[in-house]
Amino acid sequence: MKPALPLLLLLLLPGLFWYSCRSAPPSAIVEEYTDDDDEYADYPESELPPIGEALPVSSFGEVWAYVVAGREAALTKGLPITDIGYFGADVNSYGSLIEVPNRRKLPAFSGRVHLVVKCDGRALTHFVLKPGSAERGALVADLLAAARDFDGLQIDFENVPARDGDAFVSFLAELRSGIGGKMFTVALPARTRRIADDVYDYEKIKPLVDRILVMAYDEHWSGSSPGSIASLAWCRRVATHSLSVIGKEKLIMGLPFYGRAWGRPITSQAYMYSGIERVIKENNVTDIRHETGIPTFDYKVSVSVKVYYEDEYSLSARMEMYRTMGIAAIGFWRLGQETPTVWKLLRVSDN
Repeated sequence: MKPALPLLLLLLLPGLFWYSCRSAPPSAIVEEYTDDDDEYADYPESELPPIGEALPVSSFGEVWAYVVAGREAALTKGLPITDIGYFGADVNSYGSLIEVPNRRKLPAFSGRVHLVVKCDGRALTHFVLKPGSAERGALVADLLAAARDFDGLQIDFENVPARDGDAFVSFLAELRSGIGGKMFTVALPARTRRIADDVYDYEKIKPLVDRILVMAYDEHWSGSSPGSIASLAWCRRVATHSLSVIGKEKLIMGLPFYGRAWGRPITSQAYMYSGIERVIKENNVTDIRHETGIPTFDYKVSVSVKVYYEDEYSLSARMEMYRTMGIAAIGFWRLGQETPTVWKLLRVSDN
């Protein structure tokens, strides 16, 4: 028996969204691929492997993957991975560094392990980036101290306010000067072209870091219309721009392991009284009862669910596209979300 669609949606959404990439912030979606851009509307079928045939093995000099603290078991022995981004330390409402993961909790891993630090709130990010503030000074000191237990440090600030671009760049420069010989990296949102006054200006940030991981995913996100997390046509545009500005030596192209589901209609919302009356009428509600004096009722609706996700075919097509473009490093968000088959299609090259 097929489950009712509302039940299916409830069962499906947790697996797709649990620790998936956070919804793209406004700063990350200033410009995005649109269906009206006819030049890039489709990826050429001739460049896709025939469905059902053996998929190629893609080789890269560096293969990065993220591990979330508390889910270290996702890192299993023998995976073709050179670098782990250990996610993620955070910044609290006072600007202090918290939740630094314990590297000893990771299974044995012969590659490099990088501490990943996030700061999600827009106001909080503005607060900690303010040049000359005691909070910024303390955060920088805490970050440099925490990085001593790791091979590198990665900054993942996805909500830098529009007027704080210079402050963000100077913050990165301050960390660069103090990190010494450890690898210093940053995760930045995807761009397909240069944006005026971009807080994530690739050209300004490139000299300050050893690698830039371009988060080439969330082309469509939880609040957008349904669509691929990272369509091949859009990814090609992102990679082309990234190569031209960042260059092969410092670029890591991010790939998603996760999918998303969109449901219509969306029934969780607030109503005015007139809206409640409309719902009652449209759904022929007759059983209205009171629970401790508060009116309540139930009704059922059909929900249409649209799902986009990644399998070995889509991942292989994206990896091969990047390889043929000359990209030397890729990175996956995140371990534990993937189809295990993908690891049979990937190897670390010797050069």
